[in-house]
Amino acid sequence: MSGSEWGLTPQQSIGLECARRGKDAVITGCIRLIYGDDVDSALIMALAGPAARRLLDGEPHDDLYWLRVWGTRGLLWAWDDSATGAVLLALTDEAWRVREMAAKVVARHLVGDALTVVAALRDDPVPRVRAVAARAVTRLTGAAA
Repeated sequence: MSGSEWGLTPQQSIGLECARRGKDAVITGCIRLIYGDDVDSALIMALAGPAARRLLDGEPHDDLYWLRVWGTRGLLWAWDDSATGAVLLALTDEAWRVREMAAKVVARHLVGDALTVVAALRDDPVPRVRAVAARAVTRLTGAAA
């Protein structure tokens, strides 16, 4: 059974993309997306699946923050410490979905440099961000004990 309507979970799709272009290239692309830089559409499709098509149609969109969400989500499954700065930036993004995903990355990869920033997100106005931030802080402080 697949984890999505397109037959792959994000983890599977990102893993395949890492095998195709190399893990470092995927991580670099994810970082570029978080910083708002352009990347090729094949990477965006690998990170987001069919949902990305609507943002790749050449039309103006008011929800381009999804590119930063997908870039951050890519770091859940393809990680290197070189992405720490991008994750720190994502934790302060104006879009709550980006902050939420960044907190998940912090928790999964135990990004200790993010402790202060993710701890502050426990007071985020969005309940989902607060919940993920609390889990991240628990993981980080538990890992240090």
